[in-house]
Amino acid sequence: MSEPEQGNGTPRSGVDDGAHRRLAPRPLNRPPVDPGQQAVFGRPHGVSGAFSADRPGLNGHSPVQLAPPPPEALSTAFGRPRGDDSTLLQRPPVDLAGEPEVEPVFWEGRPAGDAWRDPGASAVIGPPAVTEQPEGPKPEPAPGPQLSVPELLFGRRVKPAGLALLLAAALLVGAVGGIVGWLLGRADNPLTDGGVTLAEVKPGKERPVGSVADIAKRVTPSVVSIEFKGANVAGVGSGVVIDGKGYVLTNDHVVAPAVQDTSAKLTVVFTDGKRAVAQVVGRDSKTDLAVVKVEVDNPTVLQFGDSDELAVGDTVLAIGSPLSLSNTVTEGIVSALHRPVTAAGENGGPQVTYDAIQTDAAINPGNSGGALVDSSGALVGINSSIRTETGGSVGLGFAINGNYARKVSQALIRDGQVKHADMNVNVRSASAETAEGAQVQNVPEGGAAAAAGIVEGDVITRVGDRVVRNAAELTVAVRDREIGETVPVVLARQGRELTVQVTLRSD
Repeated sequence: MSEPEQGNGTPRSGVDDGAHRRLAPRPLNRPPVDPGQQAVFGRPHGVSGAFSADRPGLNGHSPVQLAPPPPEALSTAFGRPRGDDSTLLQRPPVDLAGEPEVEPVFWEGRPAGDAWRDPGASAVIGPPAVTEQPEGPKPEPAPGPQLSVPELLFGRRVKPAGLALLLAAALLVGAVGGIVGWLLGRADNPLTDGGVTLAEVKPGKERPVGSVADIAKRVTPSVVSIEFKGANVAGVGSGVVIDGKGYVLTNDHVVAPAVQDTSAKLTVVFTDGKRAVAQVVGRDSKTDLAVVKVEVDNPTVLQFGDSDELAVGDTVLAIGSPLSLSNTVTEGIVSALHRPVTAAGENGGPQVTYDAIQTDAAINPGNSGGALVDSSGALVGINSSIRTETGGSVGLGFAINGNYARKVSQALIRDGQVKHADMNVNVRSASAETAEGAQVQNVPEGGAAAAAGIVEGDVITRVGDRVVRNAAELTVAVRDREIGETVPVVLARQGRELTVQVTLRSD
């Protein structure tokens, strides 16, 4: 098949006359070489390789000369004979007649004891400077005179009778000293009496029912220590067994570090030393309560009491693990009731607000989540926080109201979460010369407060039968109600007192 033609139909140059048309190779373009550069860098005429033996040296000098041969006298004195490559450079000495002098070697046909002295080496080593001693049994030194015991002790000879007398005297002195010491020990001393026997009361101390010891004995088996340990967190809190299936009630801030750190593990430690891994059932960060569950057989359960029946001055006991000291019991009284407590949430979480029982029973870090029991041993509160300026207990401890803790824990066990009643209103604490309460800052649309007609600027002073003195007290008063319940709310508006009916909704 012929190559297509171009333009006027004339075949392109370089094609052959065969059946296959091909392009001819492109002509080489070889520019002329400068004669001056060729003279400097070109290969000399008659040289076919890269180097030549007769090529003159660099820059036109003569070829490189090697070192001159050694003088004839040195070659004759120190060189090998001509034509003889087997003769060693080091030759044995010769005598006056020209015969080689060969001295007998010192090893006498045996291999040298020194590894460096090789009999087959070219160099000959002369005999050692010290002549070899003849071999044979060496005479053993005669034993010297042996010292006797008197010579060893006194450096001179002593008669055996004298040594025996000395030994008897030493025994006599020892016996006399022992007898004198025994007699002195038996002597009368006005400050001691060797035959004294102290009286002992056989019956144990009588502990009436309801005493602190009796309550502690019954309650402590149901109060546990909760340990959490991970790569970045570690600590100890307390908890209370509230159900026979292994449910333990504690504070949310006790389990929160273990929940936030996936490497952490929760462990419940009972009073008898038994340990069990705990799983978080549910948390309520708004009220600082949480429930965990452990797999144990027949745990001791602490029953709830009625915290609404408490009165200021009632005796209470705080039980927990303060400063990692498990099974610690402290006693105090109820210092105040319905004390609203507010604290910051864990790691930026929602603010914690709860209705607290104030007590002067010593509470320290580690008591959190432990039990506050009344004089009958019933659970009336969950120890949660303290107020202090020193970091330790100063008699201002707070426990979450037992009735409210029971309500929240039941919801957590049933559903894993809890919902609270809410007015859906933002307030701040306000006080005036004639009144104090929670002043409304914002009323979101669609909330319970907006539906009841509460507006910005109103000051809420009462919810139902509970007086409201600040924002925290409004929160706990509303949460104490049920979702969907309609409650009268007293508020002050432009100098007038109004009562509105608010139907509470879920938060």
